[in-house]
Amino acid sequence: MSTENLPQSPEQPSRKPRVAVVFGGRSSEHGISVVTAGAVLKAIDRTKYDVLPIGITSDGRWALTADEPERMAITDRRTPSVAELAESHEGGVVLPVDPANREVVYSEPGSVPKALGEVDVVFPVLHGPYGEDGTLQGLLELSGVPYVGSGVLASAVGQDKEYMKRVFTSFGLKVGPYLVIRPREWAQDESAARKRIVDFAGEHGWPLFVKPARAGSSIGITKVDDLSGLDEAIAEAQSHDPKILIEAALRGREIECGVLEFEDGPRASVPAEIPPPDAHAYYDFEAKYIDSTPGIVPAPLTPEQTAEVQGLAVEAFEAASCEGLVRADFFLTEDGEFVINEINTMPGFTPISMYPQMWQASGISYPELVDRLVQAALRRSTGLR
Repeated sequence: MSTENLPQSPEQPSRKPRVAVVFGGRSSEHGISVVTAGAVLKAIDRTKYDVLPIGITSDGRWALTADEPERMAITDRRTPSVAELAESHEGGVVLPVDPANREVVYSEPGSVPKALGEVDVVFPVLHGPYGEDGTLQGLLELSGVPYVGSGVLASAVGQDKEYMKRVFTSFGLKVGPYLVIRPREWAQDESAARKRIVDFAGEHGWPLFVKPARAGSSIGITKVDDLSGLDEAIAEAQSHDPKILIEAALRGREIECGVLEFEDGPRASVPAEIPPPDAHAYYDFEAKYIDSTPGIVPAPLTPEQTAEVQGLAVEAFEAASCEGLVRADFFLTEDGEFVINEINTMPGFTPISMYPQMWQASGISYPELVDRLVQAALRRSTGLR
């Protein structure tokens, strides 16, 4: 039977891809994640994408939040929180765990759950544990929802500074001297663990940097000039992470470089230099985000140095099996050698953050950067790849 003369159904217009911007989280970097989300929500092309903002409160509740980027800025030296933005203090958002169903559901006690529609891609702008460290990425892999940024392994390696350094060393990248104190070691024999740190200082000299092993945004880090400040620095680091890292100070210039995944593979941005901040002992949280200490973009390097650090940044990206984006941080030592300090698989992403600034100087605007990251995620499947 011919169907030529039968009435034809009108073609359904294709819908725009739906992007869930997930932010906040349980780590000490909660506030900066909210600030980053505000910048992404403001920049994302609403003619090209539908957007669903989802905040995770400090106690782990997934909340439906207002799509109001102007409320997500640092005000009076204070970072915002998801609790201030949540549309309800009781309702919760639930992602599917069935790869065949990408429907997001919102429910409140005593009410019928409400479907919020399917999500095509998640843009997770969480920093630190319970978000940037592979935990959220694992949930999204189980759900079969594509997402911006690195997968489970690379996210975990990029969060844990000990294993990050071990991976880099195995690939031939130069790292500085460091020491790890694990929680069991500290609990079993505190004096022996402290002696290891003192011996490390005797070998490499003061000052030392005492850090949480799995935190970012320079939170919980203390520069220790002598033995008198060591115990306080250890306590501060352990308040953020029971595993701590001790690093020897490297004398030299701080150089950063952005890496972005293009269709043909990762490429590096022009590098930036972080000059020593006048009002701070080092480039700490307040220098980065509160006082907005400006970096120098592009960094005043020779063409040979620029090419070298760009190559090393891409090597670090590949060594940790990263995807999407990375900011790689280096020291250019006094003898002219680049030493990698760390990578961030979801670096600070506000317009004043160094990663967007480096790509701006490389010819990619902030809105285009956001778009490229979403498109890269949409091209990539979940699962083994």
